[in-house]
Amino acid sequence: MNIIGIRKATLSDLETIQKISIQTFIETFAAVNTPENITNYIRDSLNTEQLSAELNNVNSQFYIAYSDTEVVGYLKINFGDAQTEVINENTLEVQRIYVIQNFHGKNIGQLLLDEVKKIAKNSGVEFIWLGVWEENHRALQFYTKNGFVVFDKHVFIMGNDEQTDLLMQLRIQ
Repeated sequence: MNIIGIRKATLSDLETIQKISIQTFIETFAAVNTPENITNYIRDSLNTEQLSAELNNVNSQFYIAYSDTEVVGYLKINFGDAQTEVINENTLEVQRIYVIQNFHGKNIGQLLLDEVKKIAKNSGVEFIWLGVWEENHRALQFYTKNGFVVFDKHVFIMGNDEQTDLLMQLRIQ
């Protein structure tokens, strides 16, 4: 496999981020959710206006993973008031680590998570935290392997379906 690079994204990457967001969301969740709920989520949460606002938020950062010129995944992290929940003031949230299905098992998620750990250390935060759907066993296994522990849960509304996200955190030494 080719060398994977990671770079910080800018607003000029909007179309790329939107495309990979939709592709990976469908790959990950379409088989276990109704088509209506998937369509509505994409329309409401992955539209150009929403993603532009996220890219322009000074407390959010996107990083793109690529192999040669092909984008294979991305990461979104949030600081401060951009976090989806108030956990504690000195935290960083991983809102998304999305990797194209063809590149699962090729260490891309690990490279993106390692980038988060570096950013967290450099930022002086106490914890990295994230939410994972309790039915996403692959992701739960990945984060557990990386030292994350469940500390709480919350309800995530997917259309007309209430789903439980497990909140996991990793203390930064």
